[in-house]
Amino acid sequence: MSVSRSHSLDLDAAMDRYRVELTGYCYRMLGSSFDAEDAVQDTYIRAWRAHEKFEGRSSLRSWLYRIATNVCLDLLSAGNKRARPMDLSAAQHQASAVLSERPEVTWLEPVPDGRVLPQTADPAEMALAKESVRLAFVAALQHLPAKQRAVLILREVLAWKADEVAQLLETTVASVNSALQRARATLAGQSLRESDPADPLDAEQAKLLEQYLAAFEAYDISRLTTLLHEDAVLSMPPFDLWLQGHADIAAWHLNQGIGCKGSRLVPTTANGLPAFGQYRPAQSGKGHTPWALQVLEISEGKIVGLNAFLDTDRWFPLFGLPEQLDETYEVQQGA
Repeated sequence: MSVSRSHSLDLDAAMDRYRVELTGYCYRMLGSSFDAEDAVQDTYIRAWRAHEKFEGRSSLRSWLYRIATNVCLDLLSAGNKRARPMDLSAAQHQASAVLSERPEVTWLEPVPDGRVLPQTADPAEMALAKESVRLAFVAALQHLPAKQRAVLILREVLAWKADEVAQLLETTVASVNSALQRARATLAGQSLRESDPADPLDAEQAKLLEQYLAAFEAYDISRLTTLLHEDAVLSMPPFDLWLQGHADIAAWHLNQGIGCKGSRLVPTTANGLPAFGQYRPAQSGKGHTPWALQVLEISEGKIVGLNAFLDTDRWFPLFGLPEQLDETYEVQQGA
């Protein structure tokens, strides 16, 4: 094997060690799972092209973060930011609800845990990582200017020192500290809704999810609403509609959403939160076809957020969910 070939493999292996954490960083910056993957790929391409100039003045990890930050800042230079329906309009009522679809680039996207959460034996470190990718937090980050966003993630999520961030951003420690202070003030004004970490599930959360799955698959909406917080929210990107409260959520499921009756749910996780692939009965009458990726937010033993991401052509392959469910699955579930 030639020296250059050996060197190439070493560099590949070294960079690959950081792929998950870099994807997590880019996801928090961009709010899009697909944009984050593209940003990391662009980071590695730039790193390969510039590696001969990299003389080890910083660690490989720091160097990759610098490139990834520049990639993200370039992508954010147009001012694009991702949102949730709750960020864009007031809640509607079921009786007068209007389904208005917005472009794909509008929405904060879900992400599989395995793509953005590095494995760690430290429970506190893992809890912080999960907290920092939950939907509400990533949505709040979108309200920050791009460089403030980078500073806050690097300092508060990844625990970089101020001088390390200053070196990465080619600025001063005073500037970094000022940006962090402004970012904290902005986030404090966002009224972030709390949601409990749910991976691994504790006994109470596991019971709640079992009850939710049973109620939804039986389409027992009365029982389902007993599992919801009184001001729980239902949203359905790519539609900007969102509903709040037991009455409107129940009415939606029994009227516009009645086609979900007879659905089957397949458990998964997203953004450090419990999630389900939802399959509605196929029009052919045989099996079930993809309908939504449901991401649930839980707080104090109740569900506070039902996030149904409807673009299953994008989400189901990303989350490794089956293309469809046949009768075999239903027999297994009933066994």
